[in-house]
Amino acid sequence: MSLPPVPQNDPKSAYLAQRAAIDAAIARTLDSGWYILGKETAAFEAEFAAAVGAGHGVGVGNGTDALVLALRALGIGAGMTVATVSHTAVATVAAIEMAGAQALLIDIDPATYTMDPEALAQALAAPPPGGDPIAAILPVHLYGQAADLAALGALAQRYGVRLIEDCAQAHGATFAGRPVGSFGDIACFSFYPTKNLGALGDGGALTTSDDALAAEIRAIREYGWRERRYVSERTGVNSRLDELQAAILRVKLPHLAADNARRAAIAARYDSGLAGLNLAVPARAPGRSHVFHQYVVRTKRRDALREALQAAGIGSNIHYPAPVHLQPAYRGRIALAPSGLDETERAAGEILSLPMYPQLSAEQVDRTIAAVRAALE
Repeated sequence: MSLPPVPQNDPKSAYLAQRAAIDAAIARTLDSGWYILGKETAAFEAEFAAAVGAGHGVGVGNGTDALVLALRALGIGAGMTVATVSHTAVATVAAIEMAGAQALLIDIDPATYTMDPEALAQALAAPPPGGDPIAAILPVHLYGQAADLAALGALAQRYGVRLIEDCAQAHGATFAGRPVGSFGDIACFSFYPTKNLGALGDGGALTTSDDALAAEIRAIREYGWRERRYVSERTGVNSRLDELQAAILRVKLPHLAADNARRAAIAARYDSGLAGLNLAVPARAPGRSHVFHQYVVRTKRRDALREALQAAGIGSNIHYPAPVHLQPAYRGRIALAPSGLDETERAAGEILSLPMYPQLSAEQVDRTIAAVRAALE
């Protein structure tokens, strides 16, 4: 009898793990009769900000909106450039363009897959000719590990540009003992169902310790209303974290640390079981905790490995198969850093995400390890 497949991710298992509490939270919210920007959202915003170590949390419709609202709140738009990476979910670059700004794509550190501070320093010192001035740095904390916030923060200060953290894949990760989301002018989170802290639908949030920025974000997310409802003091949008998702996230937030610890234990089991292969396992940079949103391995035999895993009933994914600058919608029209994107392009052809979620069993991990070893030994 064949064994059941091992999915690369399984958001339903996260719901089932807290089913009774989530169902109760949903029922409580439905019974309240208040479904948009009510007590659940206000409570979650406060609880999430406290967990991040920021003064304010603002719930919005999704992670992409969070990025757009961050840029708009900082006054970044047309005639300005935002430095980010090409090795990311396309939402990062899409948000920059939605805000009216231009993106400048910086290469990555090949060990952590996050923005290379040296490549950024070169771009800030000598931006590509003809581009708009760089107004912000938008690093992505990828796969569950922080970018080098010390180096990036120092560059932001030196050049007088804003620092916006994309924390969509790093809920609970730390840098130098502090949670990500507490370093930049603003930080942005997604609560897509597969995230370390995932809703049962779309959702996002911004964190900041700047009172004025928090007030600006709250205005922008609801049509620019401030003191009076239905009167727009500035242009805004409709992007609100709804009460049901906020209630679900309130149930899941207290379990985030334990879930991240389980992810780390799974990663350690992978590390041990895959030792000795011609395969790079995830690096852990000093001073940074890794919460393993993804467990990403690297091999020049990536495609053959993925086919072998599929044949063995093991799910995998590629995060991401094409850098943003090589995707049809962006090819040839996005500015690239002077140092080029060699590491970005190299990584895209070699990376593979193995199964990773807190409810993954030891037996499933061992099956995955055995399948990888069979394919590569």
